Amino acid sequence: MSDRFSGKVVLIIGASMGVGAAAARAFAREGARLVLVARGREALEHIAAELAGTTEVVAECVDMADAAGCEAMIERVVQRFGRIDVLVNNAALHVRGPFEQIATGDIERMVEVNLTAPLRLMRWVLPHMLRAGGGSMVNVASLSGVAALPGAAAYSGTKFGLRGFCFAFAEEVRDRNISVSLVSPGPIDTSFLMDNLDVAEDLSFSQPLSTAEDVAAAIVRAASGPSTEIALPRMSARLATLAYLFPPLARRLRPVLRRKGARAKERYRQLRQR
Repeated sequence: MSDRFSGKVVLIIGASMGVGAAAARAFAREGARLVLVARGREALEHIAAELAGTTEVVAECVDMADAAGCEAMIERVVQRFGRIDVLVNNAALHVRGPFEQIATGDIERMVEVNLTAPLRLMRWVLPHMLRAGGGSMVNVASLSGVAALPGAAAYSGTKFGLRGFCFAFAEEVRDRNISVSLVSPGPIDTSFLMDNLDVAEDLSFSQPLSTAEDVAAAIVRAASGPSTEIALPRMSARLATLAYLFPPLARRLRPVLRRKGARAKERYRQLRQR
């Protein structure tokens, strides 16, 4: 345990499982006081109870699509603690499949949860961080926001939007002691992906899987340092950058990577069936 965040108030969105729960554990080891936010009450209360013996923990059951509920939650946190030192935007929604097959309502909800909600939260948290003299905002994006992911156009678009906003916003507040950063992982070995093997894009499985703990460690680093973006795994991040810079090359490589991903997906499916 270190004391980088000792006594700091860390607000984690999407904290009930996977990366969010791993980030909660990581910040608890750093001595932070935690506000854990998620839509599902049972899982949220489970992680809150797990960590209650190590640090001060508050659980807030809020849907990110509920703007009024989110704003009220921010006010409750500030009333209780007087400040918010770190905001981690980790909530995400991915309705998988070709764009033409996704219902309009699902597209709108993806934009709401993945893009609109993080922007709203950063806007509402910013005045409190400025009054406290500084703070850190960490947004969990995706390598599909670096290189477009066919078969996940709407999700990819929300992550591109989040990255673009964060780069611009980071410049706006750079001289005001506010850090705005991104953690952009490739595929992660959590239920968000692994419970959707049958509909997940084969291309995703062409890359090594990070663990929730890998991403949580990157979140803590981003919250404590000047990096604008931490992308992982490193080689996957480089490949995504190449795909963004050279789209014709990406199109040539895509069939090979899809075949590789399909083989990997089948191995994961067999392991889960044992």
